[in-house]
Amino acid sequence: MSVIQELRETKLFKEIRENEELMVSIQEAVQVLQEEGFDPNKSSMMIFVTNARVREKMTRVMAAVQAAGVDPATAKVTFWSRRVPPFLSIFHLLTSNMQNAEAGPSNSSQEDVSQSSPSEPTAPLRPLPSSHYYSVEYPGYIQPGSLPLAIERLGGQAKVDAAFKRTAGKTSSLLELRLRPTDPFAHPIAGEVITTNNILLKVVKRKRKQSRDQDGTMGEYIVEAMGVVPKTARFRSMADYQYRFSREDSISKLRYAMQTMDVEGILNYNISEEQEDYTVAVPSNEMDVDIDPALVEAKERAPQTIRSNLRLPPPPLFSRQTIPQIYNYKANPASVPTTYIDEETGEEKKRLINRMRWKGFGPIAINFSDKGVPDKPSQIIEDQRSQADQNLLKRLEQLFQERPVWTRTAIFNQFSSAEVREIVNSKFLLPLVSYVFQDGPWRDTQVRIGYDPREDPEARFYQRVYFRNLNHPISRPSVLNRRQEARMDFANARTEPSNEDKRSHIFDGLTVTKETAAFQLCDLHDPMLKEMVEEEEDLRETCNERDGWFSTHAFERIKLVLRHKFFSLLSGHIASREECEALLVPQEGTEKLPTRSTHRIRPSKHNMAKGALRPEDAAAQRLVAVLEKKAKDLASQRQT
Repeated sequence: MSVIQELRETKLFKEIRENEELMVSIQEAVQVLQEEGFDPNKSSMMIFVTNARVREKMTRVMAAVQAAGVDPATAKVTFWSRRVPPFLSIFHLLTSNMQNAEAGPSNSSQEDVSQSSPSEPTAPLRPLPSSHYYSVEYPGYIQPGSLPLAIERLGGQAKVDAAFKRTAGKTSSLLELRLRPTDPFAHPIAGEVITTNNILLKVVKRKRKQSRDQDGTMGEYIVEAMGVVPKTARFRSMADYQYRFSREDSISKLRYAMQTMDVEGILNYNISEEQEDYTVAVPSNEMDVDIDPALVEAKERAPQTIRSNLRLPPPPLFSRQTIPQIYNYKANPASVPTTYIDEETGEEKKRLINRMRWKGFGPIAINFSDKGVPDKPSQIIEDQRSQADQNLLKRLEQLFQERPVWTRTAIFNQFSSAEVREIVNSKFLLPLVSYVFQDGPWRDTQVRIGYDPREDPEARFYQRVYFRNLNHPISRPSVLNRRQEARMDFANARTEPSNEDKRSHIFDGLTVTKETAAFQLCDLHDPMLKEMVEEEEDLRETCNERDGWFSTHAFERIKLVLRHKFFSLLSGHIASREECEALLVPQEGTEKLPTRSTHRIRPSKHNMAKGALRPEDAAAQRLVAVLEKKAKDLASQRQT
């Protein structure tokens, strides 16, 4: 007896068939299902949710079922005990009942629910062991006897254990596979430890004897879960280039001696005399590449081949590229073929040029000791003249005619924010009109092309003085901060900066606009400093690399007063003329100026300032100055 026949004999189905109102509602629902193309063997329960007509009819059926007093729990047990979905069995049963209430079992394949949803035994549930294992995806063949060798090439058991530790950092969780562990010049293959959710299975296969006529493998498999694998070490990066260095070379012997702590080998090392045999001739059959002679034509065979003999030890790393590029075997779209003339033969040849290559638009840089100065921009910069903003270029030329030497801050203060952004982004506007010194008294200044300050004594007013400030550490902003600053600059581009911002390159002795002192002498508007700069008594006849056109004594006096005034302003105090004159009084019996107080330099800092206070001392001085100022203001208010 089939499942359908069993269901027809149940008490539940008889109760449903005897209830006329319930049968009418079910009959209407089945008719709607047929009209909507419902297939019990292919359609899913989603039709009862997505189709409005079906959803409405099935709601009426459920109401009729509840009104008829049918127990839902009994219906669930009746259908699911025979592994038949209720909606599938009702569709089969009631469709056949509408066609012929007295008909026997249907012979169609859809009626046999046992065929559409066969009863199969389910696998038993087994507990998962809580044991943890760590795995290594070793890029090579391993046998039980070669396991110690594989661990040795990974750096030993201690290195493997350290990589899988829970508290291991980035560097500790890296594994290096050395296929030539005894060669110190061999480059390892880098591996990393990643988090996984794998299960370690133990599979046992027992073979059975079978006749020769049978095909396939007969056997019994037993699978057992041993535990979980939370971490796995894998080697997915590309291997670096390898170079086998000769062990007979003296440098190679020294390296091996240092690796094995061979004291005699280290002491026996000596630098041999250079023989200049950079290339050697070797027979063709001794080439590095083993090529079958049958593949090479007779005319191509040379009796000797020139080979390099530079004896260069390989670097620690040849390539930093660990992930292969997905180029799909296509040429670089940025490479374009160009033609050029060979200067030796005069022939026209072709080569590939990368259009995306970096083009240097920096200004010409010279040293103080170089003879002469540039009289025109470089050719790369000159080619960009037609693309430059002509109005900005004309204003720059006028400014450099009025004043031949500028700092970048001073020149930028002559333009609006939008114009400064255009000058910075174009990269070639300043190099079209100026060059820079890499050292000397005009270091890091923009000098007009063709003007040599080393030949003009009036250029002493354009010398640059720079003091580093300990309390203003140099920090590299993060990417987010740079983006935020760029957005702020863009938002403030419409508004012109204040006059104080435009005077940030000027020092007047009363206000300070920045925490680092970098001024030209012509921008010192403090009366005392201006008098010292304009004095012509203590000047040199030739320009000096350290002090420029000033004598060492005169230039040190200027720097001493400027340093004292600048750091006094940073601490909230305006230095008086009497204080500065006291600093210029020589020590008794000598012509040396008084030594300024210096503080212990911390080796972790690179931006130490001579004469600058420690951060805590400077903060204390600023606090005292603010309190004294408020006390004076309060006293003056009481008097009035």
